[in-house]
Amino acid sequence: MKKNKNTILLFIPPIVWGFSFVAQTVAIGTNIGSMTFNMAKYILGTLSLVPVLLIFDRKDNKNFKKESFKPLIIYGVLAGVILFFAAWTQQYGMELGVKLNVKNITGLAGFITAIYMLFVPFIRFLGGKKTNIETLIGAVFAIVGLYLLCVTDGLGSLTMSHLFLFICAVIFAFHIIVIDKYSVNFSPIKFSMVQFATVALLSAVCAFIFEKPSISQITAAGLPLLYSGIGSVGIAYTFQTISQKNADPTFAGIVFSTESVFSAVGGALILHEIMTARGYIGCVIIFAGILLAQIDFKKLKMNKA
Repeated sequence: MKKNKNTILLFIPPIVWGFSFVAQTVAIGTNIGSMTFNMAKYILGTLSLVPVLLIFDRKDNKNFKKESFKPLIIYGVLAGVILFFAAWTQQYGMELGVKLNVKNITGLAGFITAIYMLFVPFIRFLGGKKTNIETLIGAVFAIVGLYLLCVTDGLGSLTMSHLFLFICAVIFAFHIIVIDKYSVNFSPIKFSMVQFATVALLSAVCAFIFEKPSISQITAAGLPLLYSGIGSVGIAYTFQTISQKNADPTFAGIVFSTESVFSAVGGALILHEIMTARGYIGCVIIFAGILLAQIDFKKLKMNKA
């Protein structure tokens, strides 16, 4: 019973994250700039983690050493700078998609972003770490799937929107690597608060330089911002923290990868986006590649033995 309950909890973050792509698309329709959107989103996201910190991090608060503060800020800001570029390229890529009338931009953004899971092992491979054959096959699947999903009418159907979303996936891969390397010695909630605050600050600076944000813009996008800021950061992060404690890492990774599927589901149910058969086949192939890259078949065989 407890195992079934934990499995259900594991699905809450990817559902919330998947539907956040819908919120981002809706926000674009209010004409809020990508920097202004991220500024408000990550301010809300940072504040939403305060009660999470107080509730779930009491023990860590007592044991937190003053000498840990400086490295927490340094590495948290580093992760935040990378996340800033990832978040901006994603939101701006979706914004361009809406302006260029790219079909099914919500689901498309979800699946292109999701291939960061394949970039992570490749970047590590370039850094000297070994990768397995499953990752290589998964990458081939992703390339074929992306072609079917994005190239709908020859190479001319590719736009700057696709390029920015692809860049976003690459940057998210670097972000994951930095998180894995530098966050292990800190409270994950404190680390996240530092990086989210960094994204909010950088987005605010850029918004006031390039976009001239206003209260009316932010209130017009109020509901999407509340969902993106509080939902996809505060609520989803909390359930991720709770559910991952007793979950198998490989299984958790597979469940979290369904975020891309829920982005397409959300686009279809709420925004009435309908992909072609070719697009759906591409999504299935990409998802299969992502799953394949996360499963270590040698390890599974050893465990069975």
